[in-house]
Formats: sequence, structure tokens, C-alpha cells
Amino acid sequence: MKAVLKNYRQSPRKVRLIADLIRGKKVIDALAALKFADKKAAGPFAKVIQSAVANAAREGKKPEALVIKTVAVNKGEVYQRYMPRARGSASPINRRNSHITVELGEK
Repeated sequence: MKAVLKNYRQSPRKVRLIADLIRGKKVIDALAALKFADKKAAGPFAKVIQSAVANAAREGKKPEALVIKTVAVNKGEVYQRYMPRARGSASPINRRNSHITVELGEK
């Protein structure tokens, strides 16, 4: 009863704010909290949780009894770009990605 989203195009530091919001909650409560969270990562997080619930349903588990056991937000690929600066120099820009992992358990 696990779901993974790889290379989500937002920095892990920002995505972890949402992970801390839902860690340890019931699935229904977590989805309700994500609906009202005003962060960009709330939508993809809800999709990952719904995917994990669908995976649990294939195993015959009831969604009402599921709890978010672990949530991990890890560093993904970092795309490196460059911004032109004064006098012909350039400064690096790091475009960070995240790997989101959600694991569900029964109460």
C-alpha cells in the first residue's frame, strides 16, 4: 500500500511543508486538509495518496481504516541552468526536483 511520485518539479524543502501537515493522519482527514492547503504541492500530494488508496483497495483494504504511516520527500534530479550576469559572467540556477513516497497502514 505504497505510492511514489518521482521527479515532481518543486524543491523538497517546499514539499516537506505539506508532508509534515498530513503525516500520521487518517486518509480521509489528510485529503480534507490538502483540499484547503494553499500550497502548490497539495494537489500532487492528494493524487499520490489517492493512488496509494487505490493500491490498498486492490488488496481488499477499506479506505476508512487506512492511516498514513510514512511520508518521505527526498531529493530528485537537479537541473542546472545559468543566468547571464554582468561583464560576460554567468551564475548558476538549480532547478530542484522531489521524489514523494506515501505508505499507508491499517489502524
